[in-house]
Amino acid sequence: MTESRGRARFGILVPFTNTNLEPDMVLLRPSGVSLHFARLGGYDQDEIPDAEQMHGLGASDLDEPLHLLQGVRPDVILYGCTSATLTHGPAFDRDLAARIRAESGAATVTAAGALVHALTTLGVTRIGFASPYVRAINDMAVGFLGETGFETVARSEVTETLDNYGQGEMGPDRVFDLGLAADHPEAQAIVLSCTDMRSVETIGRLEQAVGKPVITSNQAMAFQAMQMAGIGEPVAGYGRLLELARLEAGVAA
Repeated sequence: MTESRGRARFGILVPFTNTNLEPDMVLLRPSGVSLHFARLGGYDQDEIPDAEQMHGLGASDLDEPLHLLQGVRPDVILYGCTSATLTHGPAFDRDLAARIRAESGAATVTAAGALVHALTTLGVTRIGFASPYVRAINDMAVGFLGETGFETVARSEVTETLDNYGQGEMGPDRVFDLGLAADHPEAQAIVLSCTDMRSVETIGRLEQAVGKPVITSNQAMAFQAMQMAGIGEPVAGYGRLLELARLEAGVAA
């Protein structure tokens, strides 16, 4: 085994305009894990990523990108768009993971499901929620989390409507401010939702500022994928979830 391969392969499905999931996964990658990416279509890059667009992405045909990704025989497949299944609901999210798992034979993580898994692992029930989404998707996200057992006691959202590239171009300082605005005395954790938002770079700073765990889409996916691959050691520098939470290696998909 070398530092870059030999321990496990993570196959990652990425929306085709997303520019931050891949570099985030490089930051979060445990030693010996190799990363393999395939691009997802199913939405218009020039349209605002509203509920209709993301609903369409969630329902889009995965056959071709999934087939190409299977060429590397990944141990775990990560579905890297949070809003695509937040807009459909928890049952759809679980069914999508089960379908990918059945077709690929690989353990499967979805971004939305990984948020739920991370919060459950930390024993959190009340959260502050922040994202770059349009308000309608935020409403759906809060509903999704409510259905899965988490009460949103505070919420922060951008003041303008961002296109597909605008979400990814938000700098870490702005993401930090967005997350800080979602804090509340009753919130036990802050959730930063969106695989194309530069949240991973802000986790440590934001946790220090609010004194509670910060969960991001990409960090949560990495955490659950590590468990599924039987990788039990913590990854330093990216929040309490990866540093302090017990990694129960081998948890079922």
